[in-house]
Amino acid sequence: MHQSSEPISTETLGAVRRIWLNRPEARNAQSQQMLEALDQAFTQAEHDPAIRVVLLAARGAHFSAGHDLKQAQAERAEFTVEQRWAYEEKHYYGYCLRIWDFPKPTVVQVQGACMAAGFMLANMCDLVVAAEDAFFSDPVTHTMGAAATEVLIHPWVMGLRQAKEFLFTGARWSAQQAREAGFVNRVVPTADLDAETLALAQRIAQAPPFALRVLKKSLNRSVDVRGLREALSAHFDLHQLSHVSEEYRQTKEAGLASAIAKGARA
Repeated sequence: MHQSSEPISTETLGAVRRIWLNRPEARNAQSQQMLEALDQAFTQAEHDPAIRVVLLAARGAHFSAGHDLKQAQAERAEFTVEQRWAYEEKHYYGYCLRIWDFPKPTVVQVQGACMAAGFMLANMCDLVVAAEDAFFSDPVTHTMGAAATEVLIHPWVMGLRQAKEFLFTGARWSAQQAREAGFVNRVVPTADLDAETLALAQRIAQAPPFALRVLKKSLNRSVDVRGLREALSAHFDLHQLSHVSEEYRQTKEAGLASAIAKGARA
């Protein structure tokens, strides 16, 4: 069994760099240390000319249950508006957009829970491969009284009406529902997830790297010209506003830990 105390681990498989979220005991909840190490791992892969594709994966039964709310409660519960804004702009919004803008193709493999910030992170990647046991959820509005996650990628990857249902209900969607909604490319047997996703990444890596780079830039520009970047930035501002609402205050006073348990049951 893989053992490591580091929140991120990596392996190089030919022209593919697989980056692993490595907190399986915490359902890969995204601590500050994990997010900073993840950003560093992507930067290293970007500057390695031998790497043509990055594959994002997660150790254990679950891809990610979202932000580490226990750490947030312990270390950032008394942040001012200004402190929260600066922290989330860097660690959540900024780091996510760096993956979206990553110049090389990215593929993510998802098993088990892919919730809230886990969903946000996975959908920063170009392609999504889900195991049959994967499920997707963004219950943040229901459980915490905040306006979804920091990066409102949802309508851009699944369509407006699907995004409204997904977010308004906070319900879990299966891997097959996600495939039908359009934000999952492939659903594969859980036991085959590693091999199937690696095979896809290696197939992509056979293409000339500069051609892939400029093709990805053009594809991302096709949604930029429709307003993606402005919409994401505007939502981040409103997300911060939702943190100073009475509803959020009540959640905070009850303890963010209770939101963790509530979200796990959603």
